[in-house]
Amino acid sequence: MKTSLASALRLPFIAAAAALLLCGCGLAETTAVAATEAETAAEQAKQGKELEAKVQRDVAAAEKTAAEARDRAEADSGQ
Repeated sequence: MKTSLASALRLPFIAAAAALLLCGCGLAETTAVAATEAETAAEQAKQGKELEAKVQRDVAAAEKTAAEARDRAEADSGQ
């Protein structure tokens, strides 16, 4: 699910290029809406990556806490 910045910007760039090509056809408004939607999608993808990173950090912290608890329990039972 990893995307590069170039991939994230590809759709808005294509939408903007299409807007320039279709200005005379009366489809400029539709293309502008598509470009706005593409920007929104790119922002949502960025937020999704940030959430994924947070979840991974939380899982790692939970695993560390569990390992420490196991180590303490083993040390207590060994005494």
